[in-house]
Amino acid sequence: MHQPIAITGFYSISAASQNPVLESKHNLLFDKQLQAWVGRLPHGLQVEIQKIRDENRNYQGLDDSVLYAMFTSREAVKHAQWQSGSGYGINIGSSRGATQLFEHYYSAFAKDKHTETLASPTTTLGNISSWVAQDLQNDGPEISHSITCSTALHALLNGVAWLRSGMCERFLVGGSEAALTPFTIAQMRAMKTYSRANENTGYPCRALDPDKKENTMVLGEGAASACLELGACKNALAYVTGVGYATETLTHAVSVTKEADCFQKSMKMALGGKSPALIDAIVMHAPGTMLGDASEAGAILKVFGESLPLLTTNKWKLGHTFGASGLLNLELAIAILQKQKILEIPYVSPQTQRLNKIGTGKEIKNILVNAVGFGGNAVSILVSKP
Repeated sequence: MHQPIAITGFYSISAASQNPVLESKHNLLFDKQLQAWVGRLPHGLQVEIQKIRDENRNYQGLDDSVLYAMFTSREAVKHAQWQSGSGYGINIGSSRGATQLFEHYYSAFAKDKHTETLASPTTTLGNISSWVAQDLQNDGPEISHSITCSTALHALLNGVAWLRSGMCERFLVGGSEAALTPFTIAQMRAMKTYSRANENTGYPCRALDPDKKENTMVLGEGAASACLELGACKNALAYVTGVGYATETLTHAVSVTKEADCFQKSMKMALGGKSPALIDAIVMHAPGTMLGDASEAGAILKVFGESLPLLTTNKWKLGHTFGASGLLNLELAIAILQKQKILEIPYVSPQTQRLNKIGTGKEIKNILVNAVGFGGNAVSILVSKP
């Protein structure tokens, strides 16, 4: 039997960062320039990011996605009390990478067919972990990757594998996304997944709402970093006690099957033979699209049957942060374990979230965290109370 993986440090930034994780209030705003609802970082956090950019002349040409990862990684490592240069591994990914910077450089190139010297090194995906390692003065292995919206949980998978292999004693994992650009939102609208809600709408993203009549995804920006260590730790926030992953055969380039075969496989793998009745809650991927939400709900019903646990999601609060979203889901799971309280979604019925289970007095001990992305790749992580 595998030793559990301790989560000893965690930090995130998102549109919801200045409010409690379990507060039933959304933090999305209508951007008049983009003419769209978005999940943008609060002004105070934008100021902190600018401070990092101003610290070092080498940081001034970096994309926001890199700086977001630097910020969350500094805080997570501080929380875990890791020392600089201690040789821990780093795997921080992004679905879209240096979006703003890449678009900036390409726009300049399209005008005069020339580009700046740093255009290539500052827009490669490897940028994120490399610069985080430099910033933390760490000399261990570093990996950057993209596997669309499940990127951050795949980073966690990699961290678990490295720790269990004995190749590292500690591993920093994360995801970062800074893609609030007109071009990115135009791409989402082209797929007809983006919320069409007007600026007076109460809940522009209706993730997990089984009665919605159209897609309601809202794009957010943010990042999250987590520190992993093998075995029991006194300062553990939670333990990773199961991991699951799967890729299903595609029927369409940007969707999953009707009952999300990939999620069925990943959740069963994460359970590792445990009874579904032992799972107290699931933090769903639930991006706010009709097919995405319904297929995941169908997969959960297939796996859990009459043992359906509490269900929740956070994308209606902070938007879909693409490659960072899986770890922001993990943050919600940790908060639920610590506070013994579920994030209630104000626009759905108590029955949809299975809130009737709250009154049973049962302690919340085990939570499944889901993420899936284009390509039919799913990850499920089982986290447990220390």
